[in-house]
Amino acid sequence: MQTNFSLAQLADPDTAHSEQILRKCVHCGFCTATCPTYVTLGNELDSPRGRIYLIKDMLENDRPADAETVTHIDRCLSCLACMTTCPSGVNYMHLVDHARQHIERTYRRPFADRMTRGLLAAVLPYPKRFRLALSAARVARPFARLFKAVKPLRPLGAMLDLAPRAVPEPSPAQEPGVHAAKGERRARVALLTGCAQPVLDPAINERTIALLTRLGVEVVVPKGEGCCGSLVHHMGREAEALADARRNVDVWTREIEGGGLDAVIITASGCGTTIKDYGHMLRTDTDYAEKAARVSELAVDVTEFLVTLDLPAPTNTSGLTVAYHSACSMQHGQRVTREPRALLEQAGFTVKTPAEAHLCCGSAGTYNITQPEIAAKLRDRKAGNLKATAADMVATGNIGCITQLAGAVGMPVVHTVALLDWAWGGDRPEGIGVNGSAGR
Repeated sequence: MQTNFSLAQLADPDTAHSEQILRKCVHCGFCTATCPTYVTLGNELDSPRGRIYLIKDMLENDRPADAETVTHIDRCLSCLACMTTCPSGVNYMHLVDHARQHIERTYRRPFADRMTRGLLAAVLPYPKRFRLALSAARVARPFARLFKAVKPLRPLGAMLDLAPRAVPEPSPAQEPGVHAAKGERRARVALLTGCAQPVLDPAINERTIALLTRLGVEVVVPKGEGCCGSLVHHMGREAEALADARRNVDVWTREIEGGGLDAVIITASGCGTTIKDYGHMLRTDTDYAEKAARVSELAVDVTEFLVTLDLPAPTNTSGLTVAYHSACSMQHGQRVTREPRALLEQAGFTVKTPAEAHLCCGSAGTYNITQPEIAAKLRDRKAGNLKATAADMVATGNIGCITQLAGAVGMPVVHTVALLDWAWGGDRPEGIGVNGSAGR
């Protein structure tokens, strides 16, 4: 794609990077076939190619974002299926991230939209606030239908629909500390505890620690760790995202320089995609560029780390069939596709892949709140494909997908690590039947 940026514009590192991305696009349109919003809505401007044209026009002319551009950029899930499909290597992730930053700087959203986004940014990245919000949601749930009847308030209705009926008790596994390896220590890792995940399902981190220590891995939960920054990053609130990234880089760097780390383990694939990009996000920060790049190199999904271990034979083999739902941030963002399936098979499960496995389930961070109608269509489409596998349960590596699909597929939806922990000596996951069938 030909571009016409001025030398003054290209002096900005983000603009220069976006210009190089734009030049790689050859208008082939392969991305439209795998884009969830284009498949759902059929509008060229709701495809990656269409959005690229809008972004190019906005950035090249150095103009404030307008309502039409914002509408179509907001509808992008950042699922990154287009990057998996693209034969030219267009880094759409970095381009749309830059566009969202430009929108945040130059566009004044309607009041209700500003309030919704501000609320999400002020609550979700903070576990204590999020827990309080979920408690309040139980009281407000009867008003969900009223909120959904008023268009500007639909995101509030979506929030109430997604809120769990009961909030689990906080887990000691979230507290800073060192969890010693059982037997001879084989490795030392830090665990990202996260923000929303430990509130919604603290058992994920509990099981991760139990499994890793059982396999001889020392697990550190460092003091001062917090949200990875992805939630605000995808809203274009880059100052907040970079502050989150710097805080975590400092925390993990202290561990690297102290007791040493073999890996930074991540159990939420959405977080993994962002942390693996810290090196890019902080590339122009002379104080953090090198440290951030080192952290990004150490960051791995828990399944990526587990396949590097010489695992013993599983102690619990159920013979159950699992439909593996590969979160977009896992398969497209991190390109981790082989490891989860291989581990589930090694654990004794029969693994099935649903049709249209490349399409998003509609969760996408806060997308199922800010774009509830599109998210619901994608959820129902994904649920239909998962049901068609006739599996006993669904496994996935992202808390957002678990929340989105729970109750829609008619079978248990569990984190992959819960099944791996069960296979290698842990307790049976809640909701999974005892005698070769899933409890439903």
